[in-house]
Amino acid sequence: MSGDGGGDESDENGEIDAPDVETVEPRVRVRGIYTTAVTRLLLDAGVEVVQASEPIRERFDAEFGDGTHDATVATTSDRQGVGVDGDPETVSAIADELRGVGRDTFAWGDPTPPGAVFEATVSETLGSGAVCDLGESEGFLPYSDAEEHLETGDDVRVQVGESAPPWADRRARLGTEIRADAGLATLVRGREGVTVDTRDDAAGRELAGMTDLLSVDVPDGWGVEWSHAATNAEMSALEAALERAVERAEDLAAALDGEALDGEAESVSERPTALATPAAGRWLWFGRESRFALDDARREVTATMPGHHRTKTASESASAGVDLAEALCGAGGFAGAGGERGETVDRGGDAPAFPFDVVTRQFGPVEGDTVEIKHGKPDGRAFSLGSGEVTNWDVDGSLDVTRTLSGSGTYDGLGTRREAGDTALTKFREGRWWYPTVYRSAEGDHRGTYVNVCTPVECFPDEVRYVDLHVDVVKRPDGTVERVDDDELDAAVEAGNVSESAAEKARAVATSLERALSE
Repeated sequence: MSGDGGGDESDENGEIDAPDVETVEPRVRVRGIYTTAVTRLLLDAGVEVVQASEPIRERFDAEFGDGTHDATVATTSDRQGVGVDGDPETVSAIADELRGVGRDTFAWGDPTPPGAVFEATVSETLGSGAVCDLGESEGFLPYSDAEEHLETGDDVRVQVGESAPPWADRRARLGTEIRADAGLATLVRGREGVTVDTRDDAAGRELAGMTDLLSVDVPDGWGVEWSHAATNAEMSALEAALERAVERAEDLAAALDGEALDGEAESVSERPTALATPAAGRWLWFGRESRFALDDARREVTATMPGHHRTKTASESASAGVDLAEALCGAGGFAGAGGERGETVDRGGDAPAFPFDVVTRQFGPVEGDTVEIKHGKPDGRAFSLGSGEVTNWDVDGSLDVTRTLSGSGTYDGLGTRREAGDTALTKFREGRWWYPTVYRSAEGDHRGTYVNVCTPVECFPDEVRYVDLHVDVVKRPDGTVERVDDDELDAAVEAGNVSESAAEKARAVATSLERALSE
């Protein structure tokens, strides 16, 4: 709020009141399958959402500007969560807000945020590009985006064009072209003139012609690239975006050309190293409970079927199926969620149940399918425990996965030997905070039972997903029961990777399992 224009006022004790400072709301652009829910949450938190799509404008009784944005919230390509990138303070505030969606939401910093520039070293060459060592992480530079031929050991300056979440099986996408991105406007080093990234040729030509009318001087050696959203923006927003792009281009030039404040050049002594990080990034992974919490936020705005985000996450075809169902049924079509057919999986409380039967019959997995067990870790990594056949499926959300193991050694936690030909029978149940795996020899001898405590299990068409919460319970062939890895859970909480509420749930589950297996 602004003051009344008078001088500073003193209270009765003679203390001077601090002048009012106008608070500027952060401006955020939201994209992807979580857009309606995230928009609802951000608006409630006082965040200005800009560049909204037409469906969002129709759903909300709110004003959405077309101006530039301070940060972007975008759904990851696997639909498991969102990435937030942009102004560091805005990114931090938005990530904190979204992490509060549920106790099984996880958040991690991004070591390769879009726009970051590195002096990298080529660590490996592949058929289509080079793997680059960036220091804390790696990136992938396609040969088509490189200016020169690359060999292992070469030094190359790269900029992150597209980052990758820590749980993904891919690296950040790199390029050698330097871009100063400011949302609506981007300056590209080494280009000339003005281009517009739009399919509307008429609007593009109009915007290109208007650029000369803006009172902003573009530095020599940089070209202007407008986004499609800029074709709908007002002149004031265009000018503000171009000013911001110029500032970022100048900052990048100073960092990349090694210019210190006194104008003396500095040399890069260590490789790989980050030269400039104009933006920050955070990744958020949503667990099953969080997806249902996002359903609740979306349901405040528009017709939302039970398990909307859980189903959309499963696959592109499942996502399209949700859109069709909601378009056909409308707000009144989801009363008494689950209908009369089959069973549903309870969410707890009075919340609508998830129609596991209907969704898995349509999209999988069902008996006879092959699924991968994707084991997430609280630090953001994820790896496969292998693939197995679904040998039993039930409408209550139960899924048995059988694997035949190869190799030899010792089962971690159990201490029993492992041999090629052993089998692992893993019993999952949608929404449960744990799952057991029973190991047997090829002859059927029991080698032990290992019970993982994890975030609520989700059975997607091609994989079963969760985040492991470290603490586990094991039962050895002699009947001995032991609870393990409490210290690792404590360390994860201390590191900020696991919320205290999720840790409390994990400990309670482990206590119940330990008691049940000992009886």
